[in-house]
Amino acid sequence: MVWPFTPRPCKQIARIEITGVIAAATRKRVLASLKTIEERGFPALLLRIDSPGGTVGDSQEIYSALKQLQEKIKIIASFGNISASGGVYIGMGAQHIVANPGTITGSIGVILRGNNLERLLDKIGVSFKVIKSGPYKDILAFDRDLTEPEQAILQDLIDTSYQQFVQTVADGRKLTVETVKTFADGRIFTGQQALALGVVDRLGTEEDARRWAAELAGLDPDKAKCFTLEERKPLLSRLLSQDNQENSRLAAGMDWVEFELSTSGVPLWLYRQ
Repeated sequence: MVWPFTPRPCKQIARIEITGVIAAATRKRVLASLKTIEERGFPALLLRIDSPGGTVGDSQEIYSALKQLQEKIKIIASFGNISASGGVYIGMGAQHIVANPGTITGSIGVILRGNNLERLLDKIGVSFKVIKSGPYKDILAFDRDLTEPEQAILQDLIDTSYQQFVQTVADGRKLTVETVKTFADGRIFTGQQALALGVVDRLGTEEDARRWAAELAGLDPDKAKCFTLEERKPLLSRLLSQDNQENSRLAAGMDWVEFELSTSGVPLWLYRQ
């Protein structure tokens, strides 16, 4: 006879860190973590974001996965030192956002940059022969300037991506598109300014965000702990990381010894090998 099994409810809050530039590696790690969170039945997710932004597609995929997970659990985003551009995009996948007063956020917009080295190449006598299947296959080539039709194509691409970004912010923050466009011009602003604009819900620390997530999930804020989901590293990398941690602790200890010796007036060179 097979007895029915009902899993016990999880009493922990899941936590994911998104740091640095958002790219394919970030997307893969975060999507895998979100799947694990759903499978294990965590009641809430604390999303810590400290990122200047990144690629459009990767940010959109993470946002979409968060929106789907919203239907099952509570998600609180905590903006760290900086959460701009793609960091804001991802944050829109949370039901609520907490930022520090001095958090640098905003930069809502899209940019595409190319380099024109034509004059430099002429000076050194370098030129290219290009065989292409269509007039726009070498768009943004670095050895020539953009043509007017090419500039129009790229501007339309940027405008479309921008409209997607603005609509996402409007949906996530329950604002009108017209309201979002008043500050979605690429500018950056502080967490305090973001609160006034409606981009975030509260000012506070990551701990404040954790407590809020616990409350929304029906957990005791004083007892509910966070379980941080991290990418599993190969054994060799973990061993090297442990060695680096030991070396860091040893270096910190030596710095303390040197400080103590220097304040006592003893020449430090006598204690160095």
